[in-house]
Amino acid sequence: MNARLVAISGPLEGATFPIEGELSIGRDRLNTLAIEDRVLSRRHCAIQESDGKCSLRDLGSSNGTYVNGLPVTSRVLNDGDQITAGQSLFLFACGTAGTAAAAGTVELDRGGINPLSTVMLKQEDAIYLRPQEVPEIPGAAKNLRALLAIGGVVSSVRGLDALERKLLEAIFDVIPAERGAILLPAPNPGEFDSVCYWSRVEENPAMRVSHTIVDKVMRDGVAVLSNSVLEGTGVELTESLAQAKVSALLAVPLHTFDKVLGVIYLDARDGITRFEEDHLQLLTGIAGLAAPALETALLVERLEKENSKLRAEINIQHDMVGSSARIRQVFDFIAKAAPSTATVLVRGESGTGKELVARAIHRNSPRSQKSFVAINCAALTETLLESELFGHEKGSFTGAVVQKRGKLEEAAGGSMFLDEVGELAPAMQAKLLRVLQEREFERVGGLRTIKADIRLIAATNRDLEEAVAGGTFRRDLYYRLNVVAVNMPALRERREDILPLANYFVRKHARSTTRQIRGISPEATPYLTNYEWPGNVRELENTIERAVVLGSTEWILPDDLPDSIMETEMEETSSPGSFHELVKEAKKQIVLKTLERCGGNYNEAAKALHLHTSNFHRLIRTLSLRSEVKKRG
Repeated sequence: MNARLVAISGPLEGATFPIEGELSIGRDRLNTLAIEDRVLSRRHCAIQESDGKCSLRDLGSSNGTYVNGLPVTSRVLNDGDQITAGQSLFLFACGTAGTAAAAGTVELDRGGINPLSTVMLKQEDAIYLRPQEVPEIPGAAKNLRALLAIGGVVSSVRGLDALERKLLEAIFDVIPAERGAILLPAPNPGEFDSVCYWSRVEENPAMRVSHTIVDKVMRDGVAVLSNSVLEGTGVELTESLAQAKVSALLAVPLHTFDKVLGVIYLDARDGITRFEEDHLQLLTGIAGLAAPALETALLVERLEKENSKLRAEINIQHDMVGSSARIRQVFDFIAKAAPSTATVLVRGESGTGKELVARAIHRNSPRSQKSFVAINCAALTETLLESELFGHEKGSFTGAVVQKRGKLEEAAGGSMFLDEVGELAPAMQAKLLRVLQEREFERVGGLRTIKADIRLIAATNRDLEEAVAGGTFRRDLYYRLNVVAVNMPALRERREDILPLANYFVRKHARSTTRQIRGISPEATPYLTNYEWPGNVRELENTIERAVVLGSTEWILPDDLPDSIMETEMEETSSPGSFHELVKEAKKQIVLKTLERCGGNYNEAAKALHLHTSNFHRLIRTLSLRSEVKKRG
């Protein structure tokens, strides 16, 4: 059984791991796959290979193990199953090769080429890419039958991984290579969309691939053959290639229309195997047949990945607006964190929408049918906060005339959101720590222990690490809260979301006015997008609400915005001599000449221009004339 685990996404993305005996996954370094991922448990799950079958077991993980999107405790795996553990997505693949083939890893290595002892084949010289011109040479008929068989394989296999494996198997039937790899580079240099490795032998060291040869094949579109690697005359012998004892290699490009999609790379280490020019011609023909199918399979895989991400986002219910990369990361976090019961810490500046994240996590969790209860730790005194959070018994203090259930009881079976948790007093920190550790509490003045069946979501705009170092926040509570954490980006870090958010707030607040409001004017847009928004989304909403209330037209104009936003220095977007630049220059000259005529008196100049004094001051700021006015004054 040739079982292996292929990392589709996550910290190990692109890597392939053979399954022999037991393969374990978790944060602990003793695992076969030790992954730095806080969503993973120390011992998360394991795959056991026995009697030709592979079984997956969840090892009591906190966040669960999923197969094809469904939570499992144990399951026999089938070829093509997708396994989710923490932030990693793996593909389980199994299959048999005619000769004890094994999957492994491919490592790129630097090595040069000696053109005097290396055969290179250009695409126009590949005889099997011009079937109407195939010469009558010994072996041509056999090679054509092999190409016909491989064409059948290419047209009948679905899925990139399966297609690559079947293709390498078919290549090994007609070319005496010991190891082979199909490399499909990604757009980013040094990265690969796909790497498939196959070997005839069971022992499975990492395959050393010459980076220089791969680069040349990709860049020049030529096929390369060398039987003189160990002698150092065909390919420059590097230390790693020498250690691998590679004696012969063969590399051909995968041409698709006007580009090279990737490389088929074969080698041998026995010192006996030699690749002939006939092998070079045949492999070039095979690559010509396989390249379009590989490109299609690669495209389908990319689309399926993107579709999965989009479906996950669509299925996430939330009240957040935006499509920037930073906010999409938050949506991805919600999708992963929501199904679990782990405590969540939401960090970020004030006004970034931390409570919206908390509500989205609750809404998409198994607890969504129960209560979501929120409390602001900074808004209440310590005594009042304790009573609100834990409740109190009748007569427990002056004014406690009746028994009161606390927020923790109201949230039973649901989620408890503690906003500004960094502001908790030391005594309250100790009480909260007990709730998280023991999952129980007592009301103020009470003796009966009450179970706390809640999922805690906390938020803070403070640097908790600094607070821990300064002794104002308990270290043990910090670790209890910081199980799964997400940082909400400031609005200035996702400027592409400013206009969608602003238009959303226009529609929201326009419902409260009888005036028809169509949107934000082009003149006001640059002020919104260039402003730093220290108050983040909350400040943006307040700004738009103010503009809706105070505006007098169907558009939000620059004059409807606060002075702090109007004072923002604008980026020069118009070219010298353009209409807008000329108009701006004319305004400057009018203001300066009027001030000069009025002896520098702003009130007199405003009257002369029939402007309100405050509007005249704003015009000077907008035109960046303060320094010029002072210079002339």
